[in-house]
Amino acid sequence: MKTKKRPASAPRRGITAPQGFRAAGIHCGIKKPGLLDLALVVSAQSGPIAGVFTNNQVVAAPVIVDRLHLRKGVGRAMLINSGNANACTGAKGLAAAQKTATSLAKQLRVPTEQIFIGSTGIIGRVLPVDRIVKGIPQLLMQLSEHGGLDAATAIMTTDLRPKSIVLQDTIGSRLITIGGMAKGSGMIHPNMATMLGYFTTDASITTHALQRALSLAANESFNCISVDGDTSTNDTVLCLANGMAQNRTITEGTAAFKRFLLLLTEACQTLALAICRDGEGVTKVVRIEVAGATTVTQARQVAQTIATSNLVKTALFGEDANWGRVMAAIGRAGVPLTPSTLTLSFGGVPMVRHGMGLGLEAERRIAKVFRQKEFTIAVGLGQGAQTAHMWTTDLSFDYVRINASYRS
Repeated sequence: MKTKKRPASAPRRGITAPQGFRAAGIHCGIKKPGLLDLALVVSAQSGPIAGVFTNNQVVAAPVIVDRLHLRKGVGRAMLINSGNANACTGAKGLAAAQKTATSLAKQLRVPTEQIFIGSTGIIGRVLPVDRIVKGIPQLLMQLSEHGGLDAATAIMTTDLRPKSIVLQDTIGSRLITIGGMAKGSGMIHPNMATMLGYFTTDASITTHALQRALSLAANESFNCISVDGDTSTNDTVLCLANGMAQNRTITEGTAAFKRFLLLLTEACQTLALAICRDGEGVTKVVRIEVAGATTVTQARQVAQTIATSNLVKTALFGEDANWGRVMAAIGRAGVPLTPSTLTLSFGGVPMVRHGMGLGLEAERRIAKVFRQKEFTIAVGLGQGAQTAHMWTTDLSFDYVRINASYRS
């Protein structure tokens, strides 16, 4: 009998909801006084860790360090600062990143390779590593099972609100919990979407299975959102498991793995959508569904072309039911198609059939859809059986205002 997935009822929030995890968030002096800017998540015992990172070739120092540590496949703690990206900082930045990991490892008495770090904020400024190192003892003293909200707040930059998730499911007669937190508001685009995401779980799972699950979950979530078409130097998603649920160890290809993958994917998608809803200046979040493609790659290409079209995004903001902009994006996606097989609908209202518009009455109906905060654009290519989806947002006056003055 299938167990229904449900939100966790435990009092612990977000990243600390799984058994054996504690977290804290403090102000260490990177941001303005009073703003949390340093977060720490620690497991009671070491366990498998998985990660996915930015595809940007200009890579921040913490990503370099994490990729190196991930080779061991074992984690104990995650330390993240906001207000400074530690990117484009050369050898000094790399040394600073290594020093933060080494300092925390010494105080936790674990190998440095079990420490994972993250940074987000302004690019090109040297990381004030001494402030971070001085803040570590305070973080350790404040670690708590109820520290998830402070940790999620401490990793924010232009985010309007902290983002966290808790989900549970019974797998192999044991209750498994996944907790998570993420930051992201601007520079959001696939490969990866520009953001930081951290997940914890008390599941017992092999490193290989955890990496496979996270990669698949990220492809169905963080790699399916676009706010502005930019990808960053710091994108990181990590998932740390400590096995304290004492379930039979999950391995790839089993029924338990499928259940765990569904749970992790739901957690990732929830945070990915939270990032879209919290996007800089965002007033609308739109799901784009493409069906009838010859290959999944082609379906994704069409979805991404629509999602990143500034003409489509400004039409969404202006609530202008200009469906022709979507058709133009489909046509320039670089995917072989037959115009006479195309269909297009907005919020379930058909607008195009056989490649042709359905008239003024249909336009009046979709104009009402465009006034909704969230709806779906569905595209049918009529070429095959493959599908793909993405989430996009509108492009508003506030997005320009926020990014024109980001550093000030």
